[in-house]
Amino acid sequence: MATKKQIIIPALILVVGVCAMVVFSSMKKPPEEKAEIDLTPIVAVEEISLQPVNLDVYSHGVVQPKFSTDLVAQVSGQIVELSEHFVRGGFIKKGQVLAVIDPSDYEAALIEADANLATARAALELEKAQGKVAEKEWQRIKDTSPTELSLRKPQLAQEMAKVKAAEASVKRAKRNLERTKIISPYDAMIESREIGLGSYVGVGKNLGKILNVAVAKVRLPVADNQLQFLIASGEKAKVILTSDYAGVKQQWHAEIVRSEGVIDDSSRMNYLVAEISDPYGLASGELPLRYGSYVNAVIKGAKASNVAMVPRHLVADSKVAVFSPDSKLVYKDVTILRQQGSQVIISAGLNDGDLIISSALDFPLAGMKLALAPENQEQPATQEAETQLALKDK
Repeated sequence: MATKKQIIIPALILVVGVCAMVVFSSMKKPPEEKAEIDLTPIVAVEEISLQPVNLDVYSHGVVQPKFSTDLVAQVSGQIVELSEHFVRGGFIKKGQVLAVIDPSDYEAALIEADANLATARAALELEKAQGKVAEKEWQRIKDTSPTELSLRKPQLAQEMAKVKAAEASVKRAKRNLERTKIISPYDAMIESREIGLGSYVGVGKNLGKILNVAVAKVRLPVADNQLQFLIASGEKAKVILTSDYAGVKQQWHAEIVRSEGVIDDSSRMNYLVAEISDPYGLASGELPLRYGSYVNAVIKGAKASNVAMVPRHLVADSKVAVFSPDSKLVYKDVTILRQQGSQVIISAGLNDGDLIISSALDFPLAGMKLALAPENQEQPATQEAETQLALKDK
């Protein structure tokens, strides 16, 4: 049987242990309370501003002369004279003589033709006189009527035909003599020259090529779906051409004069033709728009009112993410009028003052709670205050 000492000592040890545990527990500091972490996604926004936009159409092309002419010899002979301006890149005026083919033979041919014409006319006058004599002789005879031959009318007709043939020979000789001078039909620039002084040319020989400098043209390809943005399919539309000149971008003004009216087989594009007056600035003194230059073109189109310009990457499946007045994610269906570079023109679906979300969301869900980035808080706070005020008024 246990004694009192055996019972009291364990109990005492147990009581001392409990007291010590209580004392040590009271000395331990309580855990600090951690602040609640806000996991609401923070987004950046852009405010929509509806505004009118010009629906310009962009294209490109190569500057070409409206007219070009291959100079061809119409008579044969030796080149005895060349203009100092008849060189590649030279500018010439209308009517200017570029080259002269030896005219000696053609001058002689004209003299001979003139002589033949004079002989034919003299023979005609003689025949007319003989006809009158024959007619007077027949008037003395009363018994019979004169014949055409007796009145020398066939001979007269023959001499008249000889005169006409001689006149034609004179015209031909004059024309050939004129053709010995190679004359520019308009103000032009020399693209090439194929002859030299003293060289012999035959009929049909290519002498060179000239380019008209009064008007230039540019063929501008336009996709079929872009024609809807042009008034009257672009006819009479103003065009701004941009190209580099001496290392600096320059602009020139042009105008659409016509459409080629067909779709190109290879590119499947419509072609509009723009014209530029005085491309080399010979009359105006402006910077030249050189033939062969590659130009970018902006064709003035129709104007759209109350549309929104939105970065293209913010539109997906014709929907735009919007930060609602109650700080939630809302997807709005939009109508895309056209894409213009990195922007999308939206004609319906967005209102003036809407806040579209411009930052990426990891797991976007419609209706989820959102918070604004610090740089966007000022303007939305004002909008939220106005919304709350409007609710109170209701």
